[in-house]
Amino acid sequence: MSTGPTPSPRSVDSVNLGDADLNARINAGMVQVETLLQERLNRGENFITSKVNHLVRAGGKRFRPMMALLASQYGPRPGCLEVIKAAAIVEIVHLATLYHDDVMDEAEKRRGVDSANSRWGNSVAILAGDILLSHSSRLMSELDTRTVEHFADTFEELVTGQMRETIGTSDGLSAIDHYMTVIREKTGVLIASAGYLGALHSGADEDTIDALYRLGRVIGIIFQIVDDMIDIFSDTTESGKTPGTDLREGVFTLPVLFALDEDTPIGAELRSLLTGPLENDAEVAHALELLARSTGRARTMAVIEELLAEAEAQISRLPECETTDALRQLSSYTIRRVG
Repeated sequence: MSTGPTPSPRSVDSVNLGDADLNARINAGMVQVETLLQERLNRGENFITSKVNHLVRAGGKRFRPMMALLASQYGPRPGCLEVIKAAAIVEIVHLATLYHDDVMDEAEKRRGVDSANSRWGNSVAILAGDILLSHSSRLMSELDTRTVEHFADTFEELVTGQMRETIGTSDGLSAIDHYMTVIREKTGVLIASAGYLGALHSGADEDTIDALYRLGRVIGIIFQIVDDMIDIFSDTTESGKTPGTDLREGVFTLPVLFALDEDTPIGAELRSLLTGPLENDAEVAHALELLARSTGRARTMAVIEELLAEAEAQISRLPECETTDALRQLSSYTIRRVG
């Protein structure tokens, strides 16, 4: 399971925000964020900056900075320098987690290129992630203690989610509740932080800050679940992804967990088949065929619908404007991604 989705200046156009002026403002802010990332991540020795910039140069989306910039539209200082720094902080922390995750997952690829750990080894990849965290800390110090305190809580939750995932379901939760808790902590928390910090540093009121924090969390959870559905149910020609990647790695996401929970012949066959990673193409194809016939998709879609209702509840706390329309559109966009 990846740590979540991430649109950049390029993808703001592909996910149209529905208003030309808003698109222009967010695009301008994204350019500023990208410039700041390049400035800060090129500090230090060449042997460090080449490693730190490895995933930045590989591309990737910038959903978290975009969320921060959208959240900043609710305050009197939208897109100000403090907001740009906050947006960069969230993206840098996200990048650091990718380096560390790839080491733990023994990943060979990330964003279409060799992962840092496969290219330079685990020690260098871990240290590159640590350098990124130092850059984020420096930026936090240029803002305020509230931001530092917020990220102390964020780091704690991120690590808790990673450790929870690593240890497994020994925490007493069911496999399904364990999955939901992990993605809330690992994926939801940084998008929640983007909403929180964007609103905070634009001068938005406390109720708006809280609504955007909660909304970011829900959107992050929805995006992760949808990504996991795409891995199971998508057409390769549409998604560009190879179905069953998580199954090959022995990662059982929500649709799979629901299918395994079935008291049916399909559930029984899947429980027999999915005892670990699937390396045989025929087994992967058979598992995908069983999953397509299971209730996994329908039950997962029902969870997404509940989360969308929760997102709408937070959106309803915001004033009606083009940004609120855009956030509503971003939420509904997740369903269309499933196909």
